[in-house]
Amino acid sequence: MKIKINPGLVALLVTALYRMLMATVRIRIDNVEALERYWAAGTPTVVACWHNELFPLPAMSVNTRWVAIVSASKDGEYLSRVLNRLGVDTARGSSSRQGLNALKYAVRAMRQGQGRVNGCVTVDGPRGPRHKAKDGVLLLAQKAGALLVPVRVSYSRKKIFDSWDRFEVPFPFSSCRIVIGEPYAVTDEKLRGEVLAREVATLEERLHALG
Repeated sequence: MKIKINPGLVALLVTALYRMLMATVRIRIDNVEALERYWAAGTPTVVACWHNELFPLPAMSVNTRWVAIVSASKDGEYLSRVLNRLGVDTARGSSSRQGLNALKYAVRAMRQGQGRVNGCVTVDGPRGPRHKAKDGVLLLAQKAGALLVPVRVSYSRKKIFDSWDRFEVPFPFSSCRIVIGEPYAVTDEKLRGEVLAREVATLEERLHALG
């Protein structure tokens, strides 16, 4: 007999556990003023991070609303519900058509927000390869007229899971450092061929430069 799992109930439990854990973690955010400066001017931004470093970002105590692009898969449904409970709006999509709809939703939300709604994308998700950027985050930033912001995360103590991305979760009472890179504009050229390859390489270089 197959037992049906209620996604809403799972999301409620996971959200509660997440909040309990993050309440014990000491978070330090480097260069947050680089984001707030643009938000105050009404300029939207898109945070670009690696999939394995996503965990603490919903807990960032900065004055904005986030919209994140989440896979349309079953696993994405659970993640989407948890993020919604944490105050993060989600645009669902990973296949070509669904991905386009998700991109349109996120672009519309950011344009209407005028700097009060900002994007967040795991640039090597949802299945990798690990630490290899894809073009979705570049399209989102370009279409939304947003600046791209590389972000890295590190912990004093952490659990590394045996997953494709080596996902990281901080231990209770550890410290977490979130390093925000300098926001920059994506080219206004069409993102294809050599132009796309150059922009992807630039993003990867900026992420790796943050350590």
